[in-house]
Amino acid sequence: MKKILFLLSVSIILFSSCEGDQGPPGPQGEPGSIFVAETLEIDNVNFGVSNQFVERVFLDPNIGNDDVVLVYRLDRIDEGLEVWEPLPTGSVFFFNDTTGAVEGFLYYRFDFTIGDVDIILEFDVPDANLVGPEFTNNQKFRIVIIPSEQAQNLDIDLNDFNAVQSALNLEFN
Repeated sequence: MKKILFLLSVSIILFSSCEGDQGPPGPQGEPGSIFVAETLEIDNVNFGVSNQFVERVFLDPNIGNDDVVLVYRLDRIDEGLEVWEPLPTGSVFFFNDTTGAVEGFLYYRFDFTIGDVDIILEFDVPDANLVGPEFTNNQKFRIVIIPSEQAQNLDIDLNDFNAVQSALNLEFN
C-alpha cells in the first residue's frame, strides 16, 4: 500500500510540474476587436475672448480615471493629405518684432476630466492682434480616448496620428 501511495505521489508531482512545447498561437481576432477607442472630430473651433481661448468638449459617456486621451490639431494640408499635430503642439509659434527678436509665443494644449476635454490656445504676446485668425478661427481637432486596459498594450508612436489611426482602426467622418 505504501508503494502505491509513493508511486502515486511521485507521478502527481512529475505530471503537475511538466512543461511541454508551447502550442501554436491562437487565431487572429477580427480587425478592431482588440482596441475599442472612442473618437471625436471637432470642426470650426474658434478661439477668442468670448470663450477665454478654450473649447470645451463634453464626453458621453464619461471616461475612466486611467483612460488615455490624445488630441490632434489639423496643422495643414500637404499635397492633398491632412497633416495632424499632437497636442500639446509639436510646434510653438514665435512672434518676432521688426528686429527679429522674439516678442511672444503661442501653442495649443489640452486638459481633461472624466466628463470633458478642454482644448486651450495658450499665448503670451504684447499685442493680442499678433494672434491672427490663422491661429484662432476654423481650427479642426481630433480626440481619441483609449481605454486603459487597451492602452497598456499599445506599442506605437502616439505622436503619429496616422500610426494611432491605423493601430486602432479609427474612422472619422
